[in-house]
Amino acid sequence: MEGVHVVDHPLVQHKLTLMRTDSRSTKGFRQLLNEIGMLLCYEVTRDLPTELVDIETPLQPMKAPMIAGKKLVFAPILRAGVGFLDGMLDLVPSARVAHIGLYRDPETLQAVEYYFKAPSDLADRLTIVMDPMLATANSAVAAIDRLKARGAKDIRFVCLLAAPEGIKRLRDAHPEVTIWTAAVDSHLNDHGYIVPGLGDAGDRMFGTK
Repeated sequence: MEGVHVVDHPLVQHKLTLMRTDSRSTKGFRQLLNEIGMLLCYEVTRDLPTELVDIETPLQPMKAPMIAGKKLVFAPILRAGVGFLDGMLDLVPSARVAHIGLYRDPETLQAVEYYFKAPSDLADRLTIVMDPMLATANSAVAAIDRLKARGAKDIRFVCLLAAPEGIKRLRDAHPEVTIWTAAVDSHLNDHGYIVPGLGDAGDRMFGTK
């Protein structure tokens, strides 16, 4: 699908299968989400621009590549999106973090905002929005709308699972935002859950129902 990257690395797929398993513990689910977050971060940042800088090795001076431009912004959609954050920060510890608090109204399935805090100079930074599930995409679209209103221009979206309906909705609303996901599942059920999916990522990560 145009604008969608499915990360089919064997480690990602193996860990995703472990996460789908109904018997996986809260601790195990949270740890796996953190690990997959790191692996997905590696993929979504693969084409970051670099510049040559002068350094001294123990043997001699040389020019070596470093990431160019201002630091990244990681933007987890609360609450489940924070499951990716630690793994991504392990890879990019200098990144800034924006927090976007949204919950899905159980009746309308629409996203309702309750918190937003982000760096003031989003226009100058690559912003990576993260949420484990791209289901209806209502939360993803609302989050990106909010980030754009703050000035963000270069935005990417990372998720664990996506449904075709969510991909279409996000691509229709924000066609320039590229999606990275570990898998595209079959469809959404009547309650807006991804099938076969892995259940509610937030509930499984925090042990709530």
